[in-house]
Amino acid sequence: MKQQLDRTLYTRAMFRGNRLCFVIATALICLGSFWNLIVSYLLGHILDIMTTGDLQELLNTLWFCLGLTAVILISELIMYRFKGRFIHRALAQYKDLAFAQLSQKSIRAFAQENTGRYLSALTNDTNSIEENYLNQFFLLLSQVLMFLGSLLMMLWYSWKLALAAILLSLVPIAATLATGGRLAAREKQVSEQNEGYVAMLKDLLSGFPVIKSFKAEGQVLSRFTQTNASLEHTKEGRRWYASFISILGSCLGFLVQFGIFLSGAYLAIRGEITPGTVLIMVNLCGLLLNPIQTVPQYWAARKAALALMDKLAELTAQNQQESGVSIPATLSQAITLDHVSFGYEPDKPILQDLTAQFQAGKTYAIVGGSGSGKSTLLHLLMGASGAYTGSIAIDGTELRDVDAHSLYDLMSLMGQDVFLFDDTIRNNLTMFRSFPEEEVAKAVERSGLSQLLDERGQDYRCGENGVNLSGGEGQRISIARCLLRKTPVLLLDEATAALDNATAAAVTQSILDLTGTTRIVVTHRLEAALMAQYDEILVLRDGRIQEQGSFSALMDRKGYFYSLFTLAQPT
Repeated sequence: MKQQLDRTLYTRAMFRGNRLCFVIATALICLGSFWNLIVSYLLGHILDIMTTGDLQELLNTLWFCLGLTAVILISELIMYRFKGRFIHRALAQYKDLAFAQLSQKSIRAFAQENTGRYLSALTNDTNSIEENYLNQFFLLLSQVLMFLGSLLMMLWYSWKLALAAILLSLVPIAATLATGGRLAAREKQVSEQNEGYVAMLKDLLSGFPVIKSFKAEGQVLSRFTQTNASLEHTKEGRRWYASFISILGSCLGFLVQFGIFLSGAYLAIRGEITPGTVLIMVNLCGLLLNPIQTVPQYWAARKAALALMDKLAELTAQNQQESGVSIPATLSQAITLDHVSFGYEPDKPILQDLTAQFQAGKTYAIVGGSGSGKSTLLHLLMGASGAYTGSIAIDGTELRDVDAHSLYDLMSLMGQDVFLFDDTIRNNLTMFRSFPEEEVAKAVERSGLSQLLDERGQDYRCGENGVNLSGGEGQRISIARCLLRKTPVLLLDEATAALDNATAAAVTQSILDLTGTTRIVVTHRLEAALMAQYDEILVLRDGRIQEQGSFSALMDRKGYFYSLFTLAQPT
């Protein structure tokens, strides 16, 4: 029941603000079915005119046919215009809702999922929904109306022949109900195979430089070939079953056709219908048989498309971000860690028994060797996981209980991995939002981005994931992006790692000079002039706080930090 309600959310989105186009297209399709019945009547009428030899009636019928042709042309053009507009809006709103639902997930939840599933759902599956749900709806409606209209005309001309048609039609209708669900299951299997294929292809293309440098082309090709073969095998099974339904529908249609023809011949021999009526009945028989042959395919395809919609609804409903306690977008006291431990696996802790306090407005450096847990700590502060033990409190409110939206208003993270959109420097810097020019200029200056903008301009396109920029240029954009947000808490995870020493020192100094901001900086650059400006330095070793204190105090202690600092100095 819940799945149907979720699917209803998506079907309603298709019709939101789109009902007028749907009603007009549907009405004209109904009218189109009526035109076919009139044509059938006219064919029989013309045959009866031939038997009577009434030329005036033939001329009148000619003019009527010409007028009818013009009306059909106009109505069909209008119908396709509104049908196309309806499908356009329906698909756009369907995908908009899917992405909106997806964006409601937390960073923590999204990190646990395979993006290939969403890529497949919003590309391959959407194409299938367009063809098998939206387009097929109008085709199904047209065919059903054609069937009912033909049946009613048959009843008008000969109830006996109409009764024979009804009884014979029950067989293909039963076949439709029996085969539709199985095709839906096969369509879902294809969708699941597409997920794996898209995810693998994404990985292979992203890792292309690694593949080439390790000369792993043969192994990667083998993996691609296996996944591709599995996908195509599943698609072949789906096509075969769809063909089976089509062949079954055609054969049953022939059976119905022969039965109606034989029944019509019997009534004609008995003199119960005229030659014109026989022609009308033959034409109506064609209109009656076409739905019988095609409706099983359309209905099965529609059920398959609905299964894909159910799948998307289930995907977006999973791991939805839960609302929590809203906190002010300001840090008035401190972020407090009380005996915090964390690990991705229970028996392999990354952080162990951390107790520390980051007071509002102060600057903190987190240093330590590789794998000591520095980056993990920052990601925990950003709410990446609630599976830690102990307590992380923001002004007394437990981090697990904090609403993610309000958390992101309070703090922002500059990570080691910079992501850039295939867009302009300006849009990457502002994240497509509007900011006053003076604020943008200040962020550009503090991040050391001025020279790049002077050389290339704000409208320069960065390329896919910043391919047109160097690593240092991309990192400067990331820093400027973060400074522009002006969050009260700023987390920096090796944010200057890709910059040269002089630029890194200048950018770090700009960050240290910020006032009214709590800054927590993970860094491997141990320069005395910068280290001395931090209010406190936390030294991590094997996931524990080995030492903490000011630069001068740590240097006087001549402990682990002293060793790290000494080793980091140029010889």
